[in-house]
Order: sequence, then structure tokens, then C-alpha cells
Amino acid sequence: MFFSSNNILRAVAISLFFVTAHSAPATAQLAGNQLVNQALVKAGKSSKGLKAFYKANNYKPIWVGNKNNGRRQALLSALKTSDNHGLPKSRYNIQKLRKAFQEARRDNGFGETEILASKVYLQYAHDMTSGAINPNRLSKDFSLKRPLRGDENLLASMAKSSPAAFLKSLAPKTSEYQSLMAEKRKLERQLGGANGGQLLPSRTLSKGSSGNSVVVLRQKLKARGYGNLGNAPIFDDTLRTAVIAYQKASGLGPDGVVGRGTIARLNQGPKQKLIKVLVNLERERWMNFPRGKRHVYVNLAAFTAYIIDNGRASFETRVVVGKLGNDYRTPEFYDEMTHMVVNPTWHVPRSIAGKEYLPIIRRDPGFLARRNMKMVSKSGKVVNPHNVDLSQFNAKNFPYYIKQRPSKGNALGRVKFIFPNKFNIYLHDTPSKSLFNKNVRAFSHGCVRVQKPFELAYKLLERQTSNPKGAFHTWLDTGKEQYVNLADPVPVYLTYRTAYFGNKKSPSFYPDIYGRDKLVFNAMVKAGVTLRAVKG
Repeated sequence: MFFSSNNILRAVAISLFFVTAHSAPATAQLAGNQLVNQALVKAGKSSKGLKAFYKANNYKPIWVGNKNNGRRQALLSALKTSDNHGLPKSRYNIQKLRKAFQEARRDNGFGETEILASKVYLQYAHDMTSGAINPNRLSKDFSLKRPLRGDENLLASMAKSSPAAFLKSLAPKTSEYQSLMAEKRKLERQLGGANGGQLLPSRTLSKGSSGNSVVVLRQKLKARGYGNLGNAPIFDDTLRTAVIAYQKASGLGPDGVVGRGTIARLNQGPKQKLIKVLVNLERERWMNFPRGKRHVYVNLAAFTAYIIDNGRASFETRVVVGKLGNDYRTPEFYDEMTHMVVNPTWHVPRSIAGKEYLPIIRRDPGFLARRNMKMVSKSGKVVNPHNVDLSQFNAKNFPYYIKQRPSKGNALGRVKFIFPNKFNIYLHDTPSKSLFNKNVRAFSHGCVRVQKPFELAYKLLERQTSNPKGAFHTWLDTGKEQYVNLADPVPVYLTYRTAYFGNKKSPSFYPDIYGRDKLVFNAMVKAGVTLRAVKG
């Protein structure tokens, strides 16, 4: 075939047009990917997950470039409102990120801005899903397994999802979290108001009392959701009923008398309550994972334990927790209850044996026998304290074990509930029943004493026997130590919630007996969390 020079030139021009038209965007895209790769290398220290995401994604940007405008705006919006959740908004350096987005071009800051945005996003995502503070770094009393999502997973999910909806989905979905968020907004409005309301004077109020203090009491209970109680200056039966309901919800002795403890609780202002809400929002983020359809939930601050079935409390009991001070505070951790021991032997912890019992049996060698206890050597041989020179030992070198045989007077009572853990903490019965009548129930050596241990046993056994009460008492009546396995292990959560809704419409606020609110809030403030006061 014959081609003229004009035809050849025309064909070359058409070919060049198609090559340029189709390869230019690809070349530009490749350049963008290369810039992201270069920025990632230049950034140096980055998580393995972040590097893995970009490598798997061929270093394609998800934040910069015209196609990603919606994702950028969604991220900036989420960061701007992060303090709604009590997160450290200043940590995300929003102005720096916004300016970087505005100035990023293929020839200036394109890749660096992409990596900056991903790192800011990951910080926010981890803060929202797992908490802004790592509690395990604050105190040995915390041993909490937080839900940590991988960086690669978080980036991949963000890249393939509707940005605004995905960012919203990161927050815990529990009803407790939503209720605390609503309470936070309410307290911020109160804090922004003219005043926090009148304080109740230090005057005990009971049925028959009169005066302005009674009017203030009515107003405070009304504000907490205990009905429209009017403004009558007389303490009547209706007011007493409301007081008892408030005391029950607050873990106070429900005697209907407004004494020192009830007054202190009612006088808590919006600032103190707001701090508690912020701290407990953070605690809820630490537990942002499925807890099991059935689980045991112990609120140390409320001195209360629950069995939660399908999100609602099906059983509740008062508890006694560890003493105040450094040695015996009950720690916070999660584990699984595997079995219970009926008619348990108490194996006295070494620290208690040497520190508390050794001085007693030095003075009175017959003490152990009267308590149905025995002293045992390391080889397992029972040793008579009368035949040993105990003056040669101290708390650190005391070589014997002390055990208390099963009995009604056993320090563990008639049953203990075991969830193996490094702290050797468990739930158990106790012969010291009077302590459950106290408002502040911190008297144990760290374990959790249960007011209704038999009822707890029945409830735990109800799914593996048709007659849980009969089965339990058959074991109990033998008087011998019996190990009873649970057919399905039950998750146990030892928590410390000083602002807690549970299944109620209004929150209960509890004292910070162990000082942990202060510890957590100080760490949150250091990270950038602030108290807000809003108008209207």
C-alpha cells in the first residue's frame, strides 16, 4: 500500500494525540503515588500498619487530591467536634492539618500532607475506639485489655466506607456511652449558667423537718429526675420516698434521712459531676468491645455487683471491696469465671499470714485452733504453734502456711467464685454480714465479698441444672469442699464507675474512694482534654 508524506504525518499526529491523552492522567497519578511513597520513607518512624496499608494500596492517596475532598472534610469535621466526646481536641492540631490540605500540591507538600492526615486520623480513631489514655501506665491497680484496632484495618475501612458515617461509627455504641454523652451536654449547660444552685446546709433533715433547707432538698431531687416535688417547706412522706429512691440509686443507706453523706452527694456541683462524666466516658472507651450476652459486672465505686443478661441487670447485690490505702485496694481487670468452690478452705495469703497472723499467734498460740485454722509446713505437715519458737520469724521470712477449714465461720463464708487471675482476687461469701449496711464498704484485703452469695450461685447455675438451688444445697450440706465447674465460663469485669446509669434514666454519682478519677482526669488534662461550659 502507498502512503503519501501527508498521510504519514497525519497518522503520527493522531498516534501522539492518543498516547498523550491516555497516558497523561496515568503519569500524573503515578507521580502522586510516588510522592506518597517518598513522603512515607521521609517520615521515618511510622507504624507497620500504616506502611502496610499504603503498600497494599499502591501508595494511592486517600486524603489529598480532588477526588478525596469529601473524606478530607469529614475528617476535619470529626476532629472539630472531638471534644463533644471529651477527647483531647488540641492533640489533633486541626489548624496545621487544614492549612496543609489547602496548600498541598503535586509540587509542594502533596505526599507529606497525605501521611500527616493519616497519622492524625489514626490518633483520633484510636482515641475514640480505645480511649485517649492508657490506664495501665497510670497505676498498678489497672490491668485492662483495651480494644486496639490495627492501623492497616482502620485505614482500609476508612478508604472503602462512607467517610462521615464511618467516623461516626467509631464511638462506643453502648447505651451507657450515649447516656453519659447526654449527661455531659446537660452538665455543660448547667456549668454555663448563672449558678449551680443552692447548697444544702450541714443540717440533718428527716420526716417532720421544716424550713428553706427542705425546699432546697425538693429542688435538688427534682433536678435529678425524682419527680415534681413542689416547694412545700415540710419534710413529708412523699419527700421521704424520693429521698429513699435517691439513696438507693446512689449506693447510700436508704433510711430516708438526709445526713452528712446524702448532703455531700446532693451538693456536688456541675463541675465535679462533669469531671466524673468525662472520666467515665473514657472508661467506656476502654471497654469498647462485646462483653458477652451474660457477664458479671462489679462496680467497685458503687460497692455493687451485677449479672448482666442481654444488656440488662438480672441480678444485683451489695459487695465489700478492698480497704483504702495502697496495700489492699481492689484492682481493675477483666477475666472469666470458670468455677465456684462450695465449703471452701481459706488459704491465707502469705502477706496476711506474716503481717497479721504471725504477731497474733506469737502472743496466743491457741488462736488458730479456736478459729478452726491450722499452720502447715512447706511439705504439707500440720505444725503445732505451741511447739515452735515464733520469735525467730518476721513477716518476710515466716515459713509456714495458714489454712482455715470449711465452716460457717470461715473468712470466705460458704462459697467462693473463681476467675483465675494474677492478683488472686475472687468473689466470696463472708461471715461479717454487718459490713453490708455501711455506705462506704471498703474493708477487705482486696477480694470482693458478696452480700447475697447463695443467690449469686443459684443464678450462675440456672443454665446448667433444672434445680440450681437444690443442687447447690446438696453440695453445701456435705460440709466438704466441693469444686463446681460452670458449663459456660462467664466473663467478669471489675470496674470503677463513679458516674453510672446502668438500667436507670438518671446517673448515680459515687465518691472517688481510691482517687482513680483524679489520676485519670489529670492524665486526660495533660493530653489536652478541657472542661467546657456552654450557654443554652
